Amino acid sequence: MPDNPILEEIHATSATRVPHTQGQVMASCLHGAEERNLADKSVVPAVVSEAARRVPVVDQGDVVVCGGGPAGVCAALAAARRGARTLLLEAQGCLGGIWTSGLLAYLLDIGNKRGLVAEIIACATALGGRATGERGEGTSAFDPEILRIVLEELCTAAGVAVQYHTRVCAALTDDRRRLTHVITESKSGREAFGARVFVDCTGDGDVAARAGCGFDHGHPETGATQPMSLIALVTGLVPAEVGAFYHHRPDQTWAAPKDALAAEMRRGGRAPSYSKPSLFRVRDGLWLLMSNHEYGVRGIDARDVTQATLRARRELHDQINGLRALGGPWRELRLVATAAQIGVREGRRVHGLYTVTADDLREGHRQPDPVCRVTFPVDVHSTDPSRQKGIEASAWRAQPYEIPLRALIARDVRGLLLAGRCISGDFLAHSSYRVTGNACAMGEAAGRCAGLAALSTRLPDEVAWAELGLGVG
Repeated sequence: MPDNPILEEIHATSATRVPHTQGQVMASCLHGAEERNLADKSVVPAVVSEAARRVPVVDQGDVVVCGGGPAGVCAALAAARRGARTLLLEAQGCLGGIWTSGLLAYLLDIGNKRGLVAEIIACATALGGRATGERGEGTSAFDPEILRIVLEELCTAAGVAVQYHTRVCAALTDDRRRLTHVITESKSGREAFGARVFVDCTGDGDVAARAGCGFDHGHPETGATQPMSLIALVTGLVPAEVGAFYHHRPDQTWAAPKDALAAEMRRGGRAPSYSKPSLFRVRDGLWLLMSNHEYGVRGIDARDVTQATLRARRELHDQINGLRALGGPWRELRLVATAAQIGVREGRRVHGLYTVTADDLREGHRQPDPVCRVTFPVDVHSTDPSRQKGIEASAWRAQPYEIPLRALIARDVRGLLLAGRCISGDFLAHSSYRVTGNACAMGEAAGRCAGLAALSTRLPDEVAWAELGLGVG
């Protein structure tokens, strides 16, 4: 790795040394912004040029993890606990991603997971942060604030260097297509971080895209992506009075309480944009609400995400006000908080050494290098608001299947691992493995691989799966 503390001649307009594939990727995956400019005659496509700048390399680690959500925290913990000097860069002001800044502290596909996700659950449970419901082992709701402190304390104890309010905006690769630095923007200005190995846990594959990796986005035929959802925390409900409106027994189906809640919202004057709204009880007095869908928006477009957030927050306030006006079990209902980060179901699916496909799910494939066994079903939230289906019906049932380490290793850039929903997979497979129980397991595997590779001066694809010592259940 270069010892020079200053990277010279880095242009703001081209901070990445780009493999030949990136021009094609930009043409195919960023056409939405161009089409918007062409459609709006008042917008004049233009560029500006900035002078070359010298960007300070403010830190050099063995492993740099970008994104502090469930995958990123587990990746950082796994690398640090194996002795690698680990930096964790996070754009928000807390760890946990969708669990915390997104308020969706509802963990899915955790029943067969060991390792770090089980440790996080145990710590949160010990602090009283786990739901008191009876939904079974595969899912559970948590208090987002308890998860915030648990994740921070675990990272502090492991020696992970965490930096908040820091977003990756560019990446540098050398002549061998090896990632050497990520460039960030923050209150501290433009800074560079170097490492032997990087892990992209941004959810949307931001690091991989900026480094020049190829990726897919949306449905392969239409380009449509699943809708986003903004989550809310609410109080003022008595479980015995709202038992018909939330799922709380293992023998109960989801359909009846969702439909009952949707009918109540319509009665209150604000039909939910998500036709299957859901209440999750964390404990008496604290509930999670998911009742919003934002259709036709792209999670990798800041303008789309902004407009989706504005619409969703207004809808949630209207829904809560409408329910409270009905009286009865809703008489004391109050909206405590809406998420700072809208839940984006789909970002980039970065090309890896293996692509998880629908066939893997349909046939229940086992892998020679498994990092995680997925038991979650195909879960495509309808991309068409007019159909009001909520979840699209699948013609077949997914069998438990394994995600291989190869799907976590970037194909086009060396020294880069992926974890979470940005791994290499197709549209249908992604709808299954994207939930956070699997993200944690993928993050742990990526972190172990990154730590081993960095400390032995190898690349991730040179680390044998057996060295990771994973127990895949």
